[in-house]
Amino acid sequence: MKKIAIIGSGGAGKSTLAKVLGKRLGLKVYHLDALFWKPGWVPMDRTAFIRLQNGIMNEETWIIDGNFGSTMDARLEKADTVIFLHYSTIRCLVGIVKRRIQYQGKTRPDMGEGCQEKLDWKFISWVAGYNRKKAPSILDKLHKFRDKQIYIFTRPSEVKTFLRGLNEKIIQKY
Repeated sequence: MKKIAIIGSGGAGKSTLAKVLGKRLGLKVYHLDALFWKPGWVPMDRTAFIRLQNGIMNEETWIIDGNFGSTMDARLEKADTVIFLHYSTIRCLVGIVKRRIQYQGKTRPDMGEGCQEKLDWKFISWVAGYNRKKAPSILDKLHKFRDKQIYIFTRPSEVKTFLRGLNEKIIQKY
């Protein structure tokens, strides 16, 4: 596990998992939201965003969390490990509401500077429709990769079990 892509709906916990994995594995973590959004929720130029991601993906090791469908295929191709947090819609909706409350008036650590936490109808609708509109094509893509470690977690308890197993592997190395 040297190049890890973490994908899933908003509110699933991609950034939290990325931070935990980064710390345990000693890998640098890149949050796509933090790279893409400039102060005041101004999006980065698409060409520059692609160029930036390509530079990161050419590094020897990385963890990248985020969706960004227009660049997902490239990340999936370059990753040796893909983790898809495929949680229920309700769980993800609760996650974005909790996050909004936790970071009210603040910028999340995994978000671009000057982008205070917000919750608007467009984002709520995107999360509400993710499992119906986005997840099926992602699952199709993931099933085509035979040379990668693919993890599809449908519950946080599965992630906890995975992390416990990872701890045991790390301990056995030494």
